[in-house]
Amino acid sequence: MRAWRVREPAPIGRGPLEFGSVEVPAPGADEVLIAVRACGVCRTDLHIAEGDLPVHRPRVVPGHEVVGEVVAVGEDADAHVAVGDRVGVAWLRHTCGSCRFCMRGAENLCPNSRYTGWDADGGYAEFVTAPADYVHRLPAGYTDAELAPLLCAGIIGYRSLLRAELPAGGRLGIYGFGGSAHITAQVALAQGAEVHVMTRGEAAQQLALDLGAASAQGATARPPVALDAAILFAPVGDLVLPALEALDRGGTLAIAGIHLSDIPELNYQRHLFQERQVRSVASNTRADAREFLAFAGTHHIDVTAPIYPLDQADRALGDLAAGRISGAAVLDVG
Repeated sequence: MRAWRVREPAPIGRGPLEFGSVEVPAPGADEVLIAVRACGVCRTDLHIAEGDLPVHRPRVVPGHEVVGEVVAVGEDADAHVAVGDRVGVAWLRHTCGSCRFCMRGAENLCPNSRYTGWDADGGYAEFVTAPADYVHRLPAGYTDAELAPLLCAGIIGYRSLLRAELPAGGRLGIYGFGGSAHITAQVALAQGAEVHVMTRGEAAQQLALDLGAASAQGATARPPVALDAAILFAPVGDLVLPALEALDRGGTLAIAGIHLSDIPELNYQRHLFQERQVRSVASNTRADAREFLAFAGTHHIDVTAPIYPLDQADRALGDLAAGRISGAAVLDVG
């Protein structure tokens, strides 16, 4: 099969990925083999390719927003998955099920968790294996390319919105407006929120307005109203302080990324006092994924997804790094 691997982590402009032919993987007893139809291009893939995240699997195949068809099922795989099913493979692919975090329903914090496209080969390939318990049923009414970004950008955005504790009808600020943000904005709007977007690039700002945002301005600009909650999607620590300063009393900032550049020194009175708070977001639970995908099944989400052929995944990541993508890029695999 054709697949991309991370040859050696490096800045994307130096070509850390290589494209070639590798063997089709065989599913384990509790796994399924999936013929990949589409795979989203996520900023986490860029972090893995560039070495912002440590190497977990040498020469890993990136990609964790996978849509495809089940073509083989392991002998011990869960019966809810059958050959011919259209399914999704997301970032989270294993938790222990027995630690104190798993036992309290916080499997996203499991210290033994493993991830698609980081600990195991992912979807920048024609086939991928995944544990049957961690594949997802997908809502109807979407193309493969529209579904792919929902499997990380959508799910992590949904969890970030929960972590931000936005009150009903509240004012939400979104910092950065790429794949996850443009989906999360639609969820918040459908729930009755007023959304204000702070992001670089006229195209991203226009997309925000087209989707229903009340305002869109530069990444460091102050929104026109005080915010009840905010989510930082851009992996830029310098944006933490303006986001905190924009919060109203009691507001919460949720930081959605797995990687963030250093945060400058903050001032307690300007940035935290009056019970403002900041939270990180660590992956997601399978329950988060099911809830979000069910929401997407009843509230159609307009996914802006520029499509690249599989053999141009390196170009897609380069465009993502350079800020040339509005929405969420997707690889058309087959």
